[in-house]
Amino acid sequence: MRRRVWVATFAVLALVLAACGGGGGAEEATTTAPEAAAGGGGEAPSESPAESPGEAPSEAVSQRAFRFVVVSHGQSSDPFWSVAANGVRDAAADMGVDVEYQAPGAFDMAEMSQIIDAAVASKPDGLVVTIPDADALGPSIRAAVEAGIPVISMNSGSDVFADLGVLVHVGQTEYEAGLIAGQRMAAEGVTTALCINQEVGNAALDLRCQGFTDGLGGTVTVIPVDLADPAGAQAAVAGALGANPDVNGILTLGPTGAIPTLNALEEAGKVGDIKLATFDLGPEVLQAIIDGKMLFAIDQAQYLQGYLPIVLLTKYLETGALPLGSVDRVILTGPQIVTAETAGDVIAFSEKGLR
Repeated sequence: MRRRVWVATFAVLALVLAACGGGGGAEEATTTAPEAAAGGGGEAPSESPAESPGEAPSEAVSQRAFRFVVVSHGQSSDPFWSVAANGVRDAAADMGVDVEYQAPGAFDMAEMSQIIDAAVASKPDGLVVTIPDADALGPSIRAAVEAGIPVISMNSGSDVFADLGVLVHVGQTEYEAGLIAGQRMAAEGVTTALCINQEVGNAALDLRCQGFTDGLGGTVTVIPVDLADPAGAQAAVAGALGANPDVNGILTLGPTGAIPTLNALEEAGKVGDIKLATFDLGPEVLQAIIDGKMLFAIDQAQYLQGYLPIVLLTKYLETGALPLGSVDRVILTGPQIVTAETAGDVIAFSEKGLR
């Protein structure tokens, strides 16, 4: 696995270096907030691409005549996706391409399928999608492939993308990431745990809980919560703790579940007694790790998941080549484990919207 990461990383870095050598007049890349096309009521990022969280390019980038569409399942209420959107925006500026970033207003596969269909009908030069439900989204993704549109998947779909004709996947393998979390929890003495799932029905999150269960080798109860209702999530965790007095570990699948869970533990006076870990980062998560309130976080580097597909599509259209990562065509951005020893170095990047 480590060899696969380095092969993919060096290949992509080579593409970026080659792409950033062009001169000429720069034009602002087009980005759309995830909710804009779906009527979700969100606002587009206030900064231009040159003012994004990443470093501004040292010289002007030639504008390419490429238009890409990114469709993700994540909502703006989840801070995870704002970081992925930063990656998309920065890549659009660095590559000199136009990118539209769209998403449904809630976790709704029917609406997401319609957004993909509309994107295909607009005939973009490339399409980037997440695949949380292959059964629901498969026909729309296959239609894009059949229309001759190159498609790259990111974040979710590492186990199904190839069957849909998608060129390459950028992300982490979710079951294995959950397995690692379970093994680390077991090493801390956890035997009975909760898995807090903020998007039940998202196959990637279901795989995380499955891997966690197998890695722990103990008893795991899945607790569904609503990512848009932090108070309700906290109440659900508190109720689960009352109903499961033997619980001595909790894994949350994102910051929107992690913070309400931490609040529930603090209210119950069980911080430290019940081991807590989470997927994905945020300033509050990292501070909790530094303070010893969480064991670790599993970072999948969602900024890179937004950034790399735009680079890959640009160079694919220009050269016909892709770094495939390995025989299974997954370019790994994670899992990367963040502990108290490393959280202090990471928190500054998280506050800038890069981690």
